[in-house]
Amino acid sequence: MTTVREIRLKSRPSGLPTHANFEMASVELAAPGPGEVQVKNLWMTVDPYMRGRMNDVKSYAPPFQLGKAMDGGAIGQVTVSNDPNLKVGELVQSGYGWREGFNAPAAALQKLDPRGLPPQAFLGAAGMPGLTAYAGLLKVAALKDGDVVFVSGAAGAVGAMVCQIAKAKGHVVIGSAGGAEKVAWLKSIGVDHVIDYKATSDLNAALTEAAPGGIDVYFDNVGGAHLEAALNSAKLFARFAICGMISIYNATKPEPGPSNLAQLIGKNIRMEGFIVSHHFSMMPQFHADLAKWVAEGKVSWKETVFDGLDAAPDAFIGLFSGENLGKMLVKLG
Repeated sequence: MTTVREIRLKSRPSGLPTHANFEMASVELAAPGPGEVQVKNLWMTVDPYMRGRMNDVKSYAPPFQLGKAMDGGAIGQVTVSNDPNLKVGELVQSGYGWREGFNAPAAALQKLDPRGLPPQAFLGAAGMPGLTAYAGLLKVAALKDGDVVFVSGAAGAVGAMVCQIAKAKGHVVIGSAGGAEKVAWLKSIGVDHVIDYKATSDLNAALTEAAPGGIDVYFDNVGGAHLEAALNSAKLFARFAICGMISIYNATKPEPGPSNLAQLIGKNIRMEGFIVSHHFSMMPQFHADLAKWVAEGKVSWKETVFDGLDAAPDAFIGLFSGENLGKMLVKLG
């Protein structure tokens, strides 16, 4: 038997989650059965979408169950194997995060080929957040030559990749982020204009100044005032890829929508929400393009790392106050 710890959802939050909504538990892992492997987790991810899963509502992903271990993306190492396709010591990617180890059927895991990248990159730039940026920008927003691109949450895991993919393809990019450190980093990776939304009292004016001719593409990670400003600055036939609206995830009552949605009509704007799981077929091409861009020095990334399973709730809660620069991760190994 192997003793491991896991974090469970103790109660459903109202507003911003607190430590009271989580509980730590120890469980005993028996030897894995036929066709199963035992895995020691090395890395896990925390992501904004997990906040929605803490509510008991039907959505594109099932809600977390009270008293049960939460789950999410993780990278681990096989420690015991009863499957010939997975050997002890090999790295695997799974959906069994928020725990130090687990048993699972080998078929439920993906063998990881790091391709020279650090393993945790496949929870960020080379994983779901990277593909979200790639599919959202190139397919949903249908990026085309000459587009001016505006990205909210530009210093986050998804937003930063959107900015760099757009720059790699030769576009003018405007990013919005909060705080001097994030602004400086975005400028260092080539973002043409960076708006510090925490330092401006008029987001509309700031975006108009950055893009006096208007924007063609808006990649939305924030919603709220950012979406309203994007609508005001949109050119005719602009395309909006709606990836997330973190500004409302902890709202305890319905937030008012943008007051200027009528802009969609006169400007012929196409606004489309999307979920990355509908675009997994693009992963091979994304990895091929990413390898090229990394080799050319056009794409890099940042990680904000918390150490130990005990720190996972802090890492998750920190997403909603903007504590992360790049991908928020928890190191378990």
